[in-house]
Amino acid sequence: MDRTLESLRHIIAQVLPHRDPALVFKDLNVVSMLQEFWESKQQQRAPFPSEGVVVYESLPSPGPPFVSYVTLPGGSCFGNFQCCLSRAEARRDAAKVALINSLFNELPSRRITKEFIMESVQEAVASTNGTLDDADDPSTSIGAYHYMLESNMGKTMLEFQELMTIFQLLHWNGNLKALRETKCSRQEVISYYSQYSLDEKMRSHMALDWIMKEKESPGILSQELRMALRELEEARKAGQELRFYKEKKEILSLALTQIYSDPDTSSPSDDQLSLTALCGYH
Repeated sequence: MDRTLESLRHIIAQVLPHRDPALVFKDLNVVSMLQEFWESKQQQRAPFPSEGVVVYESLPSPGPPFVSYVTLPGGSCFGNFQCCLSRAEARRDAAKVALINSLFNELPSRRITKEFIMESVQEAVASTNGTLDDADDPSTSIGAYHYMLESNMGKTMLEFQELMTIFQLLHWNGNLKALRETKCSRQEVISYYSQYSLDEKMRSHMALDWIMKEKESPGILSQELRMALRELEEARKAGQELRFYKEKKEILSLALTQIYSDPDTSSPSDDQLSLTALCGYH
């Protein structure tokens, strides 16, 4: 623990040289410090997209407790985990969680190396009752995970998390199962989606999928949205990275909005973002 704190102080001294490392997390101006940190990262030509900025979102509420989210360049999202009596306090608390995670992301242990991959694969094998031989077989889930890690060698965990979020959503949405039925290999799917970021186009496609599911099973959208909101709140209070849960909420909310604004929503065959189009590269 002492070594980790010393490493964090070293990172703060490098990225925020005019700040006192011992006072960083006690400073009430943590919002400006988080912005300053990421501006410094972008000036160093860090691999996160330059168009990304630190973005805050406060949930509408007539009174406390207030909730605030902060999205970092690259897409990672964090929120306040304390009970905050003002919007400003919630914003500061969210910024503090994001700053701590941003600094931890700079530690050497948070970068994907051969040693990290070996340990991660062994943990995956232990948790799934698989074998180490599965790691060399991309048709298995452990093999696909191994391939994803090796394809992102040298990246930090926050960078890798964006790709993982895409595949978490594809699995939740049912798209991965559909892609397997089209005979697309796991490696092809990973290679294809590794080229794309999670944007409005992808969200719209997933929302359309849920609209079709709602037509087949009325009420499933509201049920999934309630579950997503509960998961998001639990993850926020635990101080976890929130993008997967928040994206689920956004996709389901978009689907509900489209249903109520346009009862005759077109079928996937009429939409340019149909699953067939996404599989067309195969």
